[in-house]
Amino acid sequence: MMRPANDVSEVYLCREPVDFRKGIATLSILVESQLELNPFSKHLFVFCNKKRDAVKILYWEKTGFCLWQKRLEKARFAWPKKMSPDAIIMLSGQQLNWLLDGYNLMQLQGHEVLRYDSVL
Repeated sequence: MMRPANDVSEVYLCREPVDFRKGIATLSILVESQLELNPFSKHLFVFCNKKRDAVKILYWEKTGFCLWQKRLEKARFAWPKKMSPDAIIMLSGQQLNWLLDGYNLMQLQGHEVLRYDSVL
């Protein structure tokens, strides 16, 4: 299973929803132009779609960009509300994993665990 490590030093969460048709090139441009951060750093950049049922994580790994995605089948991510004029919020690796597990970082309550036998 691939998952961000808990010891990742800096994770930048983009608070505004992103069109999920965007791929590596467009998201890396967004990081540099709108978030004013370096997409080639060792940090993770996390984006959510408008419905808050999917996230994408962009990061640079030595020789190229990597893009990780998770889509929820039933629930929504508890995306932090915009409480300041900043377009981003900084998290730890542990907090990112809590968010991916469905925890509301403000309330620490997770998504209902779903169990399926078939996709048909």
